[in-house]
Amino acid sequence: MARVAVVTGGTRGIGEAISVALKDAGYKVAANYAGNDERARAFTDKTGIAAFKWDVSSLDDCVAGMAKVEAALGPVEIIVNNAGITRDATMKKMNRNAWDEVLDTNLGGCFNMCKAGWDGMLNRSFGRIVNIGSINGQAGQYGQVNYAAAKSGIHGFTKALSQEGAAKGITVNAIAPGYIDTDMVAAVPADVLEKIVARIPVKRLGHAHEIARGVLFLVAEDAGFITGSTISINGGQHMY
Repeated sequence: MARVAVVTGGTRGIGEAISVALKDAGYKVAANYAGNDERARAFTDKTGIAAFKWDVSSLDDCVAGMAKVEAALGPVEIIVNNAGITRDATMKKMNRNAWDEVLDTNLGGCFNMCKAGWDGMLNRSFGRIVNIGSINGQAGQYGQVNYAAAKSGIHGFTKALSQEGAAKGITVNAIAPGYIDTDMVAAVPADVLEKIVARIPVKRLGHAHEIARGVLFLVAEDAGFITGSTISINGGQHMY
């Protein structure tokens, strides 16, 4: 019987690539999204993957959303925490709301989703959790103290939670993407993007499907000896 996977932020960018790759590999997939109903409908029409709307920064919403997924598809055994936002500014200009929104969504969302799915994984003695971090959580980035802190927190969260699940058949790992050719990166000014690419040893941006391949590797049935790890997929830009 196909295992059920939930991908947060799963209808666009890296999340879309992960959702599609999981479906193509035979998993039953639910793609979570936060607000763009039109984009979600287009995603479902194109891929045949069901989209479920809830705010990952709310624990109550995550619990309710997971219940809807399980009612529709069955017990959730795979969670990919991909949802994330940016509110970039230097410390001088950043306000507390910009800090709270990014931490609550990017890092708090990981806690909320894992909390919502953890008991079921324990009861079934099986689970695969993959948290999407970032090269900027490893190396830092100017004007992103909120984003870098949240993504760095994901890496620590992954190491700690993996120790709780290890003896219970639950693996918890992270992927730290570098600069990927998504809408978020496309919004970077061309002159800045040129400088970023120049610092990547393979001399190009990554592709979303390359991150999805990493997810497939970590959620596989025979990946049970890999836990607490962070896989960096960044073209050699940062070794960590």
